[in-house]
Amino acid sequence: MRITEAIVYLGKSYDLTYEDADDFSKLPYDKCTQVYGVCFYNGQVVLGYSRHMQAWSLIGGTIEPGEKFEQTLSREIKEESNMKVLKYWPIGYQSFGEDDHYQLRYACLVEPYGPFVADPGAREGAGVDKIKLINPVDFKTYTKWGKVGDRLIERALEKIKTN
Repeated sequence: MRITEAIVYLGKSYDLTYEDADDFSKLPYDKCTQVYGVCFYNGQVVLGYSRHMQAWSLIGGTIEPGEKFEQTLSREIKEESNMKVLKYWPIGYQSFGEDDHYQLRYACLVEPYGPFVADPGAREGAGVDKIKLINPVDFKTYTKWGKVGDRLIERALEKIKTN
């Protein structure tokens, strides 16, 4: 499924295109910039709050040079939520306007390493300051991502239930 809609991010309007994908092999590696997980722990979705962005969002971040997508996923989830990725499945990707870069999305099962510790990036004005576990049906209340958010949760739940 492909969804295109206009979004406002940090006061600027963008055309966002989301597309379902069960793998990312057709995407050019150098155009993939970020990886995020729809992370489930005990049936709830893990969200991170960024004081810098003043918003709740999925856990994830920027791909470091030479890093595989799954390595980025695991590293970012550990850094931002202090959770370990147990299993993961690609669910889709999105791109913005004419930027021609991709943000990858995975569904994940996670478990805590221990208590939450704020992301080191949060001290520098970016990163996750706190996390929250929510019922998947409440996702759109926290993110306001419209049809794309609805599809992300739908795809993530499908993957979790069938695997």
